[in-house]
Amino acid sequence: MNPPSGIITAMRKGLLLYNPAAGRYPVSRFVRGIIHPLTAAGWSMEIAETLSGTHATQTAHQAAAENYDAVFAIGGDGTVGQVASGLIDSETALAVLPAGTTNVWALEQGQKPFNWFNWQALRENAALLANVEAQRVDVGMCNDQPFLLWAGVGLDAQTINKIEPRHRFFKHISVPHFFATTVWEATFWHGLDLRVWTDGQLVEGHYLVAVATNIRHYAGGMSLLSPNALLDDNEMDMWLLSGNNVADALRHFFDLVAGRHLTSDQARRLPFHTARVESDAPFSVQVDGDPALGGYHVDMTIKHRALKILMPTDALHLLKNKK
Repeated sequence: MNPPSGIITAMRKGLLLYNPAAGRYPVSRFVRGIIHPLTAAGWSMEIAETLSGTHATQTAHQAAAENYDAVFAIGGDGTVGQVASGLIDSETALAVLPAGTTNVWALEQGQKPFNWFNWQALRENAALLANVEAQRVDVGMCNDQPFLLWAGVGLDAQTINKIEPRHRFFKHISVPHFFATTVWEATFWHGLDLRVWTDGQLVEGHYLVAVATNIRHYAGGMSLLSPNALLDDNEMDMWLLSGNNVADALRHFFDLVAGRHLTSDQARRLPFHTARVESDAPFSVQVDGDPALGGYHVDMTIKHRALKILMPTDALHLLKNKK
């Protein structure tokens, strides 16, 4: 009997790489349960635990060197970015099984994250990815550090640098914790005078946030920041949010959630292939929701279609070029 059309039957080699510290609930006891839907689809699977972000990147890089077909990253957006960093420019695909505090990359693609109320989500998401064909997406580079989702400076980066790494208790109240910390930071911090070049065009102004995005969602998935963003079009959006006080920060938050930023004169979108952000004052930097090395400038570029990924078939509309 011939296999159903579109089903991949050749034996493939995969690595389940999980972050034991990710998310609100320990995921380790559920990891082995993911193997069945993958082996049933013809995968030969191994399991490894991350010891740190650097270890996650190194393990993924080693898997690519050993010609694994895919690394299944179990964790949040930080884990996803760390694993992706080890797979860039390789033939090993990234597959995301969301189990973190924030899972915006997976949310964008219609996956449901693991939690105690949906502990079957890991198996269900593994089944969604078990037989799909690998696609290619762009990877951003921020001062030579890769990112899949965002890289930014200003208030969001300052907040992330304050709260990360978080104790698991605070992950249970992640949204109010992040919101309260942002309001507290905005009370004492009044933005930055920035010089922003996008593809050689200069914009100057005083901003609370300057964030580059490769995806549609932002703010923990609550905002549809760039509704038409594509993952593989060799273009990203730089969003500049004006302001200098806590009232401006709150206005931007509610505008972002409601979608009013798209028509606001206090929010500006600059599509780019290359970008540079400078200030005479030092600033914090965040990359994929994790703290990064700050300074007085960041340079951003795009590595076009540099990463292979496995994504649900219902999410292929996020691509300009799909197989």
